[in-house]
Amino acid sequence: MSRPSRSTFQFDHGRSDADITDPDAYVHGVPYATFERLRRDDPVSWWDEHDGGKGFWAITRYDDLLAVSRQVELFSSAQGITLEEMDPADFHARRNMLEYDPPEHTRYRRLVSKPFARREVYAYEQAIRLLARSVVEEALAGPSTFDFVEQVAKQLPMRMLGRLLGVPDDDGPWLVERGDALLGNFDPEMTDTPLGLTDTDEFKHIPFRSPAALDLYRYAEEQAAQRRVRPTDDVITRLLAPTIDGEQLSELEFKNFFVLLVSAGNDTTRYTMAAGMKALIEHPEQMAELRDSIGKDPSVMDRAVEEILRWATVTMHFRRTATRDVEMHGKQIRAGDKVVIWFVSADYDGEQFPDPTTFDIHRTPNEHVAFGRMSPHLCLGAQLARMELKVLFEELLPRLSDAQLAGPIDRLRSNFIAGMKRVPVTVSLA
Repeated sequence: MSRPSRSTFQFDHGRSDADITDPDAYVHGVPYATFERLRRDDPVSWWDEHDGGKGFWAITRYDDLLAVSRQVELFSSAQGITLEEMDPADFHARRNMLEYDPPEHTRYRRLVSKPFARREVYAYEQAIRLLARSVVEEALAGPSTFDFVEQVAKQLPMRMLGRLLGVPDDDGPWLVERGDALLGNFDPEMTDTPLGLTDTDEFKHIPFRSPAALDLYRYAEEQAAQRRVRPTDDVITRLLAPTIDGEQLSELEFKNFFVLLVSAGNDTTRYTMAAGMKALIEHPEQMAELRDSIGKDPSVMDRAVEEILRWATVTMHFRRTATRDVEMHGKQIRAGDKVVIWFVSADYDGEQFPDPTTFDIHRTPNEHVAFGRMSPHLCLGAQLARMELKVLFEELLPRLSDAQLAGPIDRLRSNFIAGMKRVPVTVSLA
């Protein structure tokens, strides 16, 4: 078989004057040119909000993002990690693990982290591989043109989530639909109550300001009741069990963590897989090299996974709140100000990543911030997501001789999650 021609891919920098607060600014792709301008000219910039919010400081350089992430006593997560402002009663009713500072965060993380530890995740590898193989075989058994998101990228995280939670496979699509409504809460295709387009005040006390969270609360309660009668070997049972010291999640902590698992634990991996497939199609010589390395040099896939994670940076930002006055780059940040760290900007910072708009499966070092970095809030599911990405492409690529995009990409309407809802592809089998 002849080698594919070298890529003619042209990076889409997007607009340089985008309003980064506007969900519509992302429906044609991330406005990388705007973030590039901010990093260069105004790395700590003030942004007014158009929905009644009090505005925020945008942190766009890699080194500054790390500085904010590490100084948890100065830049707190305990008043929320999204742009939304809430009164204390509503916030405390719906907060999840990400919205605590140490030492409360340390306690919470200790109670939920064991099923996601590196050793545990490596024990899942064979199960993930079998699921990935099944997903790939089902997708490739049908027409040669299909939606990669629907047929592949959505399926593996969904089925893996079901295995981890110990819930019936038939419940998977329903859980994913509810998760989509949460993380896609700006997009009218994903939810009947999109933020900014409908009145969601009646849901302000529940996660993501979405009625889908109430459905997941009820489901979590039902699953917990079953495990208390008959414990099984799954994540729900482990989350309900007390530690050796007798500590235990409260009922509300359990329900809010369950909501976080169903949303962030599924959608972000799906969108990263979709971005990875699109990048490989657009760089056919790298797809061929990665395919040829499988079974010969595992380090190539490991590096490729890290580059896909950087390239996608699905979670675009998190918010912190300043606990006291501080100066950054000549700007006076006041106590109580919202400070938003833009991962999607930091991962394209040329001071940290040479030639950042070039996709390079051999990029090293590649200390991206797609999962956070050097922070107590490092993503709990990072190792599982890496494993799912690795195994999916190990199972998929050897079965393909070619793959092409077969139509326009449909993106999520969101200023929070960089997601591709549809990626039509045409494949040729090896």
